[in-house]
Amino acid sequence: MALRGVWQLKKLVVSYSDWGGSSKGIRAFMESHMPAFKESNPQLEVATEMIRGQHPHLKAFYKNHNDRVVCVKNMDPEEILLHATRLRNALGRKVIKLRTRHVTKHPSVQGTWSTALKL
Repeated sequence: MALRGVWQLKKLVVSYSDWGGSSKGIRAFMESHMPAFKESNPQLEVATEMIRGQHPHLKAFYKNHNDRVVCVKNMDPEEILLHATRLRNALGRKVIKLRTRHVTKHPSVQGTWSTALKL
């Protein structure tokens, strides 16, 4: 995703094994979908990395110095393309857990409203 017109994903590293069974889908992705993905995203550096004895994964490096890793073990090439596209569209921000469902800048002094009547 572009923030103020600048794509946030700098580099995408595709890690795979040349003989592992769980890397079958990512090897097919590299042959069929990866050249078109590189052409459609010239701002993105796409690198491959061969790691033997480990499951395949996609590692994304963002401009805000964060990174994300997505395991693509035993996935089809179309699913891997979907994950690569989602990593490209992400801003790279860390996921924060909200404490409550009610988020506001000015919380109520009386507390959060609820439908349950407490007497």
